[in-house]
Order: sequence, then structure tokens, then C-alpha cells
Amino acid sequence: MGEQGPRPVRPRISARASYLIAPLVRPNRLYRAVAARLERMPRALRLFTGLERRGKEALYGCRMCGQCALPATAYACPMTCPKQLRNGPCGGVAANGDCEVHPGQRCVWLIAWERAAATGHDADLALLQRPIDQRLRGTSSWVHYWLGRDEGLWTGAGTVDLGMPRVRP
Repeated sequence: MGEQGPRPVRPRISARASYLIAPLVRPNRLYRAVAARLERMPRALRLFTGLERRGKEALYGCRMCGQCALPATAYACPMTCPKQLRNGPCGGVAANGDCEVHPGQRCVWLIAWERAAATGHDADLALLQRPIDQRLRGTSSWVHYWLGRDEGLWTGAGTVDLGMPRVRP
């Protein structure tokens, strides 16, 4: 990550292949047991997290935020956006689709849109991503996913209740 933050990454595996592989990592009884056991074994958890990091980084440019949004972004990691925007492109995307911060590189959100449209998953991009919990950065998103900690990570289209008091006009 340089001074200007991460660089947008075009995934090295197609969205279609990613959607086909996705069921292999969906939570189930075995994965929940493995995740719970890993949490009780720090060395094994570090090894597992390292393997996850290497695999997801090689395929998707994963930044190991700990709360993976790949399934909701057509498997284009939004954390590779220099501004790390999780809910769509910034206002600085060039007319040709280039990243504002890294000209000559395609905006990761346009990559996500193209991948979603090509696979019939465009509706996924309407899901609102909650802000990530920075305390989870560098941890295994698979372990969190298998243990159900990612419930509510994204919402349906619409407004998100941030718990702020309503302001009356």
C-alpha cells in the first residue's frame, strides 16, 4: 500500500468461477466446528489466516479487512479502492472508468459492476455495506463467517439506521 493507498485490482479469477466456488465455503456444521477449534489454537489460527490471506490476495487482491464483502461485490475486493469505499465508486471516477487516485487503472467499483452484470448478480451491488470493524483487520473473515459474525454485514437496499437521534426541522 503506498502513500496513495491500495491500488484497484482486477481479480485473477472470473466472477462466474467465484460464484461456482462460493458454496464450498458456506457455513455448515463442520466449518463452524473447525472455526471454533481454530480460535482455541492461536498458532493454527495464524497459519489458517496466512493461507486465507495468500489465496484471497492472489485471486482477488484481498486486503484482509476481516469482514469480507466479496460475495456482494461480484468478487472484486472493494478494499482495493484507494479510498476503501464499500458502497460504490467515489465521485472522482474518470469518464473512461479510471481510478481518480491511480489514473490508468480501472475503478474497482466499475470492475465489480461489470462482473456483476455479466453474471446476473447486479442486484447484489444494491446491498449497503456497513462500515467495517477496524479491530478485525488482519483476521480471518472465513472464521468470522463460519461462526456467524458476519450476519448483518450488508443490508437490503434502502437506508441504514445508524442509531443517530432524529433531527427535527
